[in-house]
Amino acid sequence: MSAHIVVLGGDGIGPEVVAATRRVLDAVGLDASYEEHDFGGAAIDAFGTPLRPATLDACRASDAVLLGAVGGDRKSTV
Repeated sequence: MSAHIVVLGGDGIGPEVVAATRRVLDAVGLDASYEEHDFGGAAIDAFGTPLRPATLDACRASDAVLLGAVGGDRKSTV
């Protein structure tokens, strides 16, 4: 049975750490599907909010959440 994992890369160093984590999970043969969503500063830049209801719903429906760091500088100011 494949695990369904929601990936929240976050901002700052988060996306880089999450990408490395996914490479490790693939290397050990984890049977999983991944669904990526913006979170934190990246979501503020894209959607004006750090956590959209659709992202929260996806997390609740998943088997696991892979969360990267948040709190880095945003590309724009609101």
